[in-house]
Order: sequence, then structure tokens, then C-alpha cells
Amino acid sequence: MSKFLDFYKTSPKADFQIYSEKVYKKDRIQAFIAATLGYSLYYVCRTTLNVVKEPIIDGGILNAGELGIISSCLLFSYAIGKFVNGFLADYSNIKRFMATGLAVSTLANFIMGCMGFAEKEASLPSLVFMTVFAITWCINGWAQSMGAPPAIISLSRWFPLKIRGTFYGFFSASHNFGEGLSFIFVGLIVGAFGWQWGFAGASIAGILGVILILFWLRDTPESQGLPPVEVISGEKTQEEYESEAAEKLADRESSAREVKEIQKAVLRNPGVWILAASSAFMYMSRYAINGWGMLFLQKVKGFDIKMAGLIIGVNTIFGVLGTVFSGWLSDSLFRGNRKYPALLAGILEAISLALFLYSGKGLAINILAMILFGISIGVLICFVGGLMAVELVPRKATGSALGIVGLASYAAAGIQDIVSGQLIDNNISTLADGTQVYDFSHAAIFWIGAAVISFLLPLLNWKRRPSA
Repeated sequence: MSKFLDFYKTSPKADFQIYSEKVYKKDRIQAFIAATLGYSLYYVCRTTLNVVKEPIIDGGILNAGELGIISSCLLFSYAIGKFVNGFLADYSNIKRFMATGLAVSTLANFIMGCMGFAEKEASLPSLVFMTVFAITWCINGWAQSMGAPPAIISLSRWFPLKIRGTFYGFFSASHNFGEGLSFIFVGLIVGAFGWQWGFAGASIAGILGVILILFWLRDTPESQGLPPVEVISGEKTQEEYESEAAEKLADRESSAREVKEIQKAVLRNPGVWILAASSAFMYMSRYAINGWGMLFLQKVKGFDIKMAGLIIGVNTIFGVLGTVFSGWLSDSLFRGNRKYPALLAGILEAISLALFLYSGKGLAINILAMILFGISIGVLICFVGGLMAVELVPRKATGSALGIVGLASYAAAGIQDIVSGQLIDNNISTLADGTQVYDFSHAAIFWIGAAVISFLLPLLNWKRRPSA
């Protein structure tokens, strides 16, 4: 057990020392590419089930309610794992930590695909099939929570402050890229070869991600024989860095007590809980589209799986624009006030969701709805999903605020999957010729209602001022 834990500890300093800026920049850009593309491929392994729901339902293997429960297993597990693994990653070898998570997620997808082939050949009992799927997808949720923390830590370990924000902005688009890749790439595979091969395709993407992380992601500059990033970038001298490290060590106990008190204050801050609730309802509507949007397009609007994947993929790609430009929008047009752009984005999200759910079957109108939805969700993830809560608390309690918001968001997304599955399942009618007609009207009201509540809740914080 001790050797196992040692394997994941932060790498020790190398025995040699090099002061090559060329080597540092090469390692730095490779670490960025590995973290960003690696996390994108994490998302391919996370959203596979969302792409294959329709053929699983049509095959009579599982119904919408059962698939909703399975999907929620991933989200509940992810919510808890994200909180726990965020702490563990600070003390870990980020290359091994991140590669392990993606390897387990890849294996989970492989098992799901194998179960699909086994069911095709032997017609497994529904209860057995669902149980294995639920357990495997729950494990996948925990593995998925091992992706973001080490990827973000790599930015902190390898990039100086003056450019860290720029690269973080690019990294933040990785989940949009991964979701879009999943809907389009996996959708094409499923359309061509069957739903079982969708999991196989995701497994191949995961393997490529693991290889990329192992070969390009470095743990720390010191493990490569380089000075700390603060020293090599010229932010501090070696003496200043060592002196500051010694002071931090000496002050750690008193600082821990101070942070503990601040964290207690955060838990008592109603503004943080209001934003957590707002984010929770926003995640309900976000994951409603990601989880059930393809099924809606196939069952209600008549699109095939390839075109449905393309339409939903548009939403995730345009989410990049919302995320990247949200900070500039609030700083330039609203002088740092996040409330106004968050409110506008929330209203736009509800409108675009209604447009998607109640417009006709035209390709253009559905793509337009997903473009607007993606942009608005990108803004809301940045503001309601984190930044506005962070700005209500002292800097030393940033992690606590994000933990509360993140836990509420993904727990709500999991609840949404269960409720949506039941609403869809309970409103299917069968015509005389045996054709099943899906009525999404109840689910649509639930999704739009969540979006409206999400942008109304922050109004309760309208007069609260950001913390210094």
C-alpha cells in the first residue's frame, strides 16, 4: 500500500540542474497541450451514453427512466469525486494522477461496449444489464473527477502569472471541444456501425489521451531539472523563492487556522448558497440538452443519429465563444459587474431553450437555437458556475466557494437525469400500428422552468458587493 501511494506522490527534484529557457518552453507547451487535449478526450469518454440512448431504447434493452438513473450515477459520483480529488491532486504526481483517471474511464467505456456485444449475442436480463451499466458508469464518474484538478494544477506549476490567465482561458474551452467531439465523432460511429461501437470509439479516444498525457505532461519543472517556474520566469530570484517557501512552512499552522475560520464564514454566507442554487438549476437545463437533446431530436423532430449529434455538437462548440468572451464582456462593457451579463445570458438561455423545444423541424432553426444556447451556457458556466461566488468571498476561501457551487451543480444535474427519464418514459403512447410517439412536453416545461429559476435567483444577490 505504501509503494502504491508513493507512486502517486509529487515527483522529487531531479539530481541534475539545467537552466535552459528553450527546454522550459518546450516542456511547458507540451504540458499545456497534454492537459488541454487530454481533458477534451476525458469528455469523449464521459458523454458516450448521451449519444447512444436512442438505439438502446429502440432495441428494448433499457427505457428512458433506467437510462436516466444510470446517467445520474456518473454525475453523483463525479460531484463527490471532484471535491475529494481536488484536494488529493495538490499532493500528487499530476501526470500519473490524470493518466490513471482517463485509463479507468477508458476501461469503463470498453466494458460498456463489451456488455452491449454480449447482450446482442445472448440477450442478457434487463436487470443484470442495467446493474452492470450503473456500477460501471458510477466508477467512470469518479475517474472523470480525476481530470480537471491535475490539468489546472499543471497550469499553476508550469506557467508564470503574467500569462497563466491567457492559457487558462484556452484550457477552459477543452470541455466544449470534448463534448462536441463526442457528439459528432461518436455519433458518426454509432450511425455507421451500431451503438456498441460508440463505446469502442470512445475507448480508442481515451487510449490516445492516456498516451498523450504520459509522454507530454510533466509533473513539475523541478522534476525535469529546471528551477521553479517563479525563478525561471524571472518573477523571483532563487533566494527569494527559498526564503518565501521557508516562511510559508513556518506560517502554515496559523494560516490553516485562519483559512478554517474563513471557510466557516463562507458556509454561513447566503450569497454563496444563492449562487450555488442558481448554478444547480442552470446545470439542470445544461445537462438536459447534453443528456436528452439527441433523443428529443430523433424521437420528436425525426433527425437521424448523425444529424442529431451534429446539431447538439454545435451547442458545445459555440460554448467556447461564451466562455472565452465572458470575462472581456463583463470587464469592457459592464466595468467588472458580472450581474448584468449573467442576467442577459440567463434570459437568452431560456429563450434559446424554448426555441429549440418548440420550433419546427427545420435544420437551420435548430442549429440557431443551439448556437444561442451554447453561447449563453458558456457565459453562465463562467459567471454563475464559479466567478460570481468566488468574488463574494475572501481569496483564501476560493476553493470552498467553488466546492459548494460544484457539488450543488452536479448533484442537481444527476437529479435532472432521473426526473427527465421518468417524465419521458411516462409520456410515451403507442399507436394502432405499434409506433411509439414520444411526448416531451412535460420534460420541456421542467427544463425551461429550471432555466428561468436559474436567472431569477441571482437577483436576490443584486445589492451584494464583491469581497475585497
